[in-house]
Formats: sequence, structure tokens, C-alpha cells
Amino acid sequence: MRYVVGYTANARGHDAVHLAVALARNHDVSLDLVLVIPEDSPFNAVYPPEAGYNDILNEQAQRWLDEGLALVPADVTARAHIRRGDSEARTLIDAAVEMDAAALVIGATNDGLFKRFTIGSVASSLLHSSPVPVALAPHGYRRTEPITRLSCGFGTRPGADELLDVAVESARDRGLPLRLVSLLALDGGNSPQLLDAAWMHAADRLAAVGSSVDADGSADATAAGSLQGEPEIVVAQGRKIEEAVDRLDWEDGEILLIGSSRLAQQRATFLGTTANRILRALPVPMIVVPRDYTRQSS
Repeated sequence: MRYVVGYTANARGHDAVHLAVALARNHDVSLDLVLVIPEDSPFNAVYPPEAGYNDILNEQAQRWLDEGLALVPADVTARAHIRRGDSEARTLIDAAVEMDAAALVIGATNDGLFKRFTIGSVASSLLHSSPVPVALAPHGYRRTEPITRLSCGFGTRPGADELLDVAVESARDRGLPLRLVSLLALDGGNSPQLLDAAWMHAADRLAAVGSSVDADGSADATAAGSLQGEPEIVVAQGRKIEEAVDRLDWEDGEILLIGSSRLAQQRATFLGTTANRILRALPVPMIVVPRDYTRQSS
């Protein structure tokens, strides 16, 4: 399994590498650091390129990639690639598709608050069009130890059941505890009826997923790994989504899995309004899963 890391020679690129390492550790994943440089175009500042310009640019790009590779520990396999393109987001997507990557890992912009997200133009484009899951590291992310818990934002809208399937499979493969956070409750405020309905729906779906796995291939599931204990269901409350997210207990090694908006094109990401609001308060990385996504097996 491969992850493409959108690398830039700044703090944002370092955050992305750190998250990619944490995701790859104790898992059969190799990393492909991709640095996008401008392609020759009449709209570039230097056109036609002066003699030796492209050689100098490629040498500088390789030095930057070498710095990125130096952040990857010896127990994680990583390669570096220079790609040319007039759109960084489009070039990263093309690289992910070409390499059959299971995820794209990127960092937030450099001007956000520490351990918070500020989404730049490249991240925004990827979060609204990628055909593979996009893992987003908050500004200042330094952790490289393995992920310790997987949380899944869960509601009752179309696509929620498929997202839970991905979450259960991912947690099982990695041997991680799984926590479900009800997004319906976040949207619904403090209504007891909505809170109870959200909890029951999550519990019913978890039971259905467990029964399906046992019936379809318990031997394969055992070989791949197992969940650490029973999944936890949490109904977050607050006057607004940001407040509810801030009240939740987040582990340093946690990551939140969330689905794309129902406005997304088939098998593409689309960061919806709720997810955008969650990002404002979220202190841990987020993975946005495309609509109708089928997870790669490790």
C-alpha cells in the first residue's frame, strides 16, 4: 500500500511528512513524497527558460526532497518524486491515481494556530475533488509515533453506513480502538430525542457491520487484525459544532475519519459545511473519505 505525500519545503510539508509517518508506522505502507514544480508555460515569470534554468530548478527541488526524506525514519520506506504541473492539486491527484495510492497526505497552511487548521487553496482543491482519501495534518503537527485511536464522524445521511464500513475495516486492520462521534447530535443541539436516535442508529449499524464481517470472512478479518475492545459511541453536545468538538476528549495519537458531503461527485471528496466547521476546532488530523469509496485491502 502506498501513500502520496504532497511535499513542500516549509512547515506545511513537514507536517504532512510527520502525519504520513505516523499513519505508515506498524502498517504495510510506503510513502511517495511528491514535490510539484511549475511546468514551462508562457505565463511563467521565466519563459522561455534561460539556459540551465530547468537544471537549477530540478537540483533545488531534489535538495528540498532530500530534506523531506530525512524526516522519514528508517523503519518506513519512502521515495521522492519531482512532478511538473500548472496546478499543484491536479498534479498531486494525477500522481496518486498513477501510483494507485490509498491516500493523499497534506498539511494545512503555515499561518494557522498551533494544532489547528487553516485551509489553503491547494488543500481546498484536494478536499473538494480527490478520488482517494485526503489526510490533513493540522499546523504544527510533530507526532511520528503510530496512530493510537480512530474516531469516525457518523450520522444518518446517505453515505454514513459506507463510511462506517471503512472505519471498522481500517481500525481492525490496524488493531486500533474505534470511536464513533455522532454528527447528527452535533447538528441537533441538546434534544434528548435526537441524541437517543443518533446513539441507537450508530449501535444498530455497528451490529450490522459486525454480523456482515463474521458472515463474509471472519478468518480474513482475524488475519488482518482485530479491534481493540468494543467500539465506543460518543454523542457530542454543544451550542454549536465547534463547541461540541472542543468538549470531546482527543488523544494525541488520534485521527478523525469523516465522509464527503452528499453534494460530492461519485467517488470524489467534497468537504461539506459540517466538516468545515469541525476543522475550526479539531486538534487532531482528519481524513476525508470520497463518496462511494471502496477501501483498498492492505
